[in-house]
Amino acid sequence: MIRIKRIYEEPSADDGLRVLVDRLWPRGISKARAQVDRWEKDISPTTELRHWFGHDPAKWEEFLQRYQVELEDKKELLSQLREEADERTVTLLYAAKDEEHNNAVALKRYIEEG
Repeated sequence: MIRIKRIYEEPSADDGLRVLVDRLWPRGISKARAQVDRWEKDISPTTELRHWFGHDPAKWEEFLQRYQVELEDKKELLSQLREEADERTVTLLYAAKDEEHNNAVALKRYIEEG
């Protein structure tokens, strides 16, 4: 099972494996408070794609397509996450304020459809 959660929300026991999927460490949160099990920078969008998207909902569909192209080179990491999600809950953590248009939402969709 894959869930998504904003990293600023309190960690909970039902989060399972907590995986940060942002390229940059979230502002204002300590590593102790975040309780991240793993930080997967390599499956986050590139800096160029992040800057282009800018969390603009009007660019969401194009962002999904561009991000999917980037993820094609990350099959091994994505397979690992799929396998882990088959065994237990995996929570993808993100920092964006927009809960509907962010890379964790896109990544979850990509993993579940793959």
